[in-house]
Amino acid sequence: MVRVSSRRSLLAPVCICLAALAVSACGSLAPRAVVPASERGRTVVLGLPNARFFVDDPVAMAAEQERALEREARALGVSKGGVLPPAHLLSLSGGGDNGAFGAGLLTGWTKRGDRPQFKLVTGVSTGALIAPFAFLGPDYDAALTDVYTNINPSRVYEKRFVPYAALAQDALSDSTPLYDTIAHYLDDAMLARIAAEYQKGRLLLIQTTDLDAGRPSIWNIGAIAASGHPGAPNLIRHILLASASIPAAFPPVLFDVEADGRSYQELHVDGGAVSQAFLVPPSLNTRDTLNRSGYKRKGVVAYIVRNSRLTTEYTDVEQATLPIAEKAVSTMINYNGVGDLYRMYLVTQRAGAGFNVAYIGADFHAPHPEEFSQAYMRALYHYAYEKAVAGYPWEHAPPGFQAKK
Repeated sequence: MVRVSSRRSLLAPVCICLAALAVSACGSLAPRAVVPASERGRTVVLGLPNARFFVDDPVAMAAEQERALEREARALGVSKGGVLPPAHLLSLSGGGDNGAFGAGLLTGWTKRGDRPQFKLVTGVSTGALIAPFAFLGPDYDAALTDVYTNINPSRVYEKRFVPYAALAQDALSDSTPLYDTIAHYLDDAMLARIAAEYQKGRLLLIQTTDLDAGRPSIWNIGAIAASGHPGAPNLIRHILLASASIPAAFPPVLFDVEADGRSYQELHVDGGAVSQAFLVPPSLNTRDTLNRSGYKRKGVVAYIVRNSRLTTEYTDVEQATLPIAEKAVSTMINYNGVGDLYRMYLVTQRAGAGFNVAYIGADFHAPHPEEFSQAYMRALYHYAYEKAVAGYPWEHAPPGFQAKK
């Protein structure tokens, strides 16, 4: 959830931590049972075979898409060979406190009166925190507004003693306050609503990064919520926490998994370590899966909310190791996020879907004295809200790419 910018935010101590780790074994943490490379891709969480997916296993994801189509058709009373209504997809990117942009856009869209119900909602990092509210729709706008206009640093993290944390702990901050914030909003009633919508064929997917394997995990939140497993609520809250846990700044999240009857622990961090946003992996051809299902669809429209600008902020970089590293990393993350837009554009073109993207424009100006500044977040929230109420000017292609007419 931490926004990486040119300011000396949590990225600066992260660089310090990385430097410290280069000369430290960091061996004071308790050992864990790491998943053997031979079991990669075979692990199961809570005994649920469809709790999460991997991008290199499109067969499993296609099967889940087909099951979702069956549930949707059953809920709508559509027979095989029938036509399903248009599907609206929503992708919510990372961006830390810039998530106030996505929150304001969604609530302003509700006020305008033409916000659709989304068949699929995906989230990464701060987008993962927005996603459950977006998935459940306008009934949760008030809670979403509260999160992104009244939050402050004390509800996100607690700083540790940096020298000791850098050398002997797994992060520079304690993210327990963020977990508590997530648990406060994502209560049993909200999880029951998510489970009910899953039974109607809707999907809520959250991305984390399996740090051992160095690849994304895409978690099927609705399926977990609908499982009835007593450990489901705690797992879902930790998935959201993991998706927002930038490495070194926040502790990684451990997930208990099983493979061939043996127990292991996976180490997961911010989904943004892989990508800032996603719709579906390129390995999954959703149009082919729809054709195989025996149903037809009136159309598909995708909306991508980039909780960031398109460019990094101009700064006069000091010629010293940490400022150079900080600016280089923030620039890399920014342009990787722009690259994600091109990847999603290709996916939508293959699926014959409409493409719409929103991002923080050059016309937004507000002081940003610290991360999770209430004044900054409220200004950004209202900026996006007013634009959405007026009819958000969605762009229909990635930056610098001319949309197909």
